[in-house]
Amino acid sequence: MKQILAAAGMTVLLYSCGNKNQYPPDPVLFDSSYHPAVFTDTARLSKIRQYLPVIDSIYRKHAEENHFPAISFGIVVDGELIYKNSYGYTDIAKKIPASSSSMFRIASMSKSFTAMAILKLRDEGKLYLDCPAYFFVPELQHIKYPTADAPPITIRHLLTHGAGFPEDNPWGDRQLADSDKDLMEFIGKQISFSNPPGIAYEYSNLGFALLGKIITEVSGVPYQQYIKENIWKPLGMVNAEWEYANVPADKLAHGYRWLNNQWNEEQLLHDVPDGSWGAMGSMITSIDEFAKYMALHLSSWPPSNAKETGPVNRSSVREMHHPWRWNGFNAAFTYPDGRSCPITSAYCYGLGWMKDCEGKTYISHSGGLPGFGSQWRIMPDYGIGVVGFANRTYSPFGGVNIRVLDTLIKLAGLQPRQLPPSAILEQRKNELIKLLPDWTNAEKSGIFAENFFPDYPIDSLKKEARDLFAKAGKIVEIKPMKPENQLRGSFIIHGEKADLEVYFTLSPERPALVQEYHIREMPPLVR
Repeated sequence: MKQILAAAGMTVLLYSCGNKNQYPPDPVLFDSSYHPAVFTDTARLSKIRQYLPVIDSIYRKHAEENHFPAISFGIVVDGELIYKNSYGYTDIAKKIPASSSSMFRIASMSKSFTAMAILKLRDEGKLYLDCPAYFFVPELQHIKYPTADAPPITIRHLLTHGAGFPEDNPWGDRQLADSDKDLMEFIGKQISFSNPPGIAYEYSNLGFALLGKIITEVSGVPYQQYIKENIWKPLGMVNAEWEYANVPADKLAHGYRWLNNQWNEEQLLHDVPDGSWGAMGSMITSIDEFAKYMALHLSSWPPSNAKETGPVNRSSVREMHHPWRWNGFNAAFTYPDGRSCPITSAYCYGLGWMKDCEGKTYISHSGGLPGFGSQWRIMPDYGIGVVGFANRTYSPFGGVNIRVLDTLIKLAGLQPRQLPPSAILEQRKNELIKLLPDWTNAEKSGIFAENFFPDYPIDSLKKEARDLFAKAGKIVEIKPMKPENQLRGSFIIHGEKADLEVYFTLSPERPALVQEYHIREMPPLVR
């Protein structure tokens, strides 16, 4: 609930961890003039379609080389499943061919659904991410932390694999059918910690089992039911399941292990209705249906004034993509084509984040259980994503999905969305052009913030601009504004002898004023 306290003459709103009486948030005030980033290549989709046979061959070869009994994969562009295909058998004994409607257990890819359910409950005012987890799972109040100064485990710790639990693959795989009674008894016997909470990333299936328990406690219904009714059904994922016994036999993918040059069937693990471990990896779905979930994630970018249509707010989906807990840097990362490109990585909420040296961002998550392996990977800035399922134990997909996306970008010449310049950037650009190079009456123009002339003496501004304009010669063209965001960017002044770049940043005032400015001669090669 909201508690209103008077402190130092100010009204302070404190949100309790389990409020059931929070008021809905006030409507957001927004600027209707905001223009989101857009794709400038109108032929991008047709270019992608041109190379789909290449992508198909990559996946098929990968399945053959890695002894997948079956593979099913899809490519999503701008919210549409534009290509899907499958090879092999979901049931080897009965020779049932795989298809895009075949139902595969996607293992840890389930975690993002659990995370999304937590955020939906947060958005409804029913929990707070920095609440101690023991507020909802009282048994956690009695755990022994590794240090006396350890903070209590919070929901955010669990979402980001920062609770201090040890990495628990493949031990966690075998807990799938445990009940909540088993889970509480496990906690009662004390948990072994690898780190104090909040200081390090370590992948924990146990953490997501606890999130499943929290969803059940907060929503009042089993987490399976909450996710089915509040995420799957609104997206049209009407066939998705937690328990394999509920899947039609001709649709269910059986799982296999490649051992001694032959496939050996793995025993499928049940998802018990009174257990929370399935929240970490029990979900079963098809390429056809999972593509709808991918479309939801891709549609959350870029931020815009469009009407909300998803089961959760777009801002909450973007929050899921944020790199909350850094977990790696690879200076020697190499793309499949052989080029070296360092990457850094982090964990989000039920999702992984990676950014490479070329500025490309990937959001992804893999899944692995006895008999199954999968991964989905999207590139929000490019509006594209890929997903692959297979029915071999821990089938690898990370490398091939990177290869597929990189291949599409290179062959189709794809570019990320471009941000149009805001009206105020264009206005300030035009006003600066009129002042250059002499800066006549600049101090009276009213377009500069109060810090500007103390930071940039007018005499120095005049000398610098005149010298550079002399090098440029006759001005031939003023090129378009290149925005970095709504209040910062640059443009090129093209001269007969040299090009000049003008860069400026606007202040947070309204209307925004020029607070920073730089002008420089562009290197000859840039011309």
